[in-house]
Amino acid sequence: MLKEVKYFIFFLIISLFFLFTINFYFSDINIKKTFRNKNSVEKIIGKFEATLPLLSNDTEKIVEYLSKEDISNEKKYSFWELLKNEN
Repeated sequence: MLKEVKYFIFFLIISLFFLFTINFYFSDINIKKTFRNKNSVEKIIGKFEATLPLLSNDTEKIVEYLSKEDISNEKKYSFWELLKNEN
């Protein structure tokens, strides 16, 4: 009997927790607060975005692409030869 009462109290507490959490989450007060918070964050980001300096692009011609015909120094290495020549 005592075990069933204990389980009922646990179930009741957990159910009330979920009920109050869902009730608060979908309340008008919480929805208004989150909307205001999102708007204020967007305004702050807009202010900082307007003051960001633009950097010039200095990465042109950094990577040099080679075609297969351009490879003149083509050596074939094997793993064991690299270990033998390590002296």
